[in-house]
Amino acid sequence: MAVCTNLLQGQSSEWALLKRHRSEDLFGVQLEGAFPDTMTRCAELLSKTIDVDFVDVNVGCPIDLVYNKGGGCALMNRANKLEEIVRGMNYVLDAPLTVKIRTGVHEKTNLAHKIIPRLRDWGASLVTLHGRSREQRYTKVADWNYIGECAKIASPMPLFGNGDIFSFQDASKAMETGVSGIMIGRGALIKPWIFTEIKEQRHWDISSTERLEILKDYTGYGLEHWGSDTMGVERTRKFLLEWLSFLCRYIPTGLLERLPQRINERPPYYLGRDYLETLMASQNVGDWIKISEMLLGPVPANFTFLPKHKANSYK
Repeated sequence: MAVCTNLLQGQSSEWALLKRHRSEDLFGVQLEGAFPDTMTRCAELLSKTIDVDFVDVNVGCPIDLVYNKGGGCALMNRANKLEEIVRGMNYVLDAPLTVKIRTGVHEKTNLAHKIIPRLRDWGASLVTLHGRSREQRYTKVADWNYIGECAKIASPMPLFGNGDIFSFQDASKAMETGVSGIMIGRGALIKPWIFTEIKEQRHWDISSTERLEILKDYTGYGLEHWGSDTMGVERTRKFLLEWLSFLCRYIPTGLLERLPQRINERPPYYLGRDYLETLMASQNVGDWIKISEMLLGPVPANFTFLPKHKANSYK
């Protein structure tokens, strides 16, 4: 997600997020903003300056920092502003415009089924629906029955469903609701090999060594992207540590009493089948830092880290 105002102000760190990697066959940008004029200007700027296959409007972000400024999920209660944003961005873009929404703002008041037909009429090419409200954050199970109802309402515009996909069985069950496709968020952060599992219809008991190789590739991409000087190393470390705060939630398939693992199940403390597997399972920030030092060298003096999702994504 890129913040619209930061892009318009020319912040290099924000623009770096929009750099397309040579391995990406499909590249999209998600924009967050609260005002039609800035969102439209930003969309026009992106259209002229980067190679992008689609642009997505973030109408699903639940965090207070975004919501209190009128962006993210707050736009679900600001229909006039949302219409101006979608129509304006769609007018200036050459690429398709998509929209990500939640079921609504409050737990017992669904809004998506009312907004989806409007988004279709305003020019959205696709809508992705996360099956929880802002109020629920990630504390409740995603409502796939409601997602299925909204898929029928959206037709002929495609609707993708999002929420709690963490295995190939979850993906298959989600497609049975009638959605055109699925979006995977936290599942890919916790278990990035989930796409292989879905493609091959299997549970992969991936080894700690194989997982470390994924982290090596990630740090390599980070250094390629940010540079290998001190600033580049520490920027890469920051993103790696954020990712490790999700990766630690994975329980190796070979250790599970039953399959599959559910995404909202927080693993209890356990010993892995080797030292590295145990280290990767740790919920301790200090152990995440140890893993980062294996890949990027020692951290600077007085180094501290607080993961974003623990700071502002949970009630």
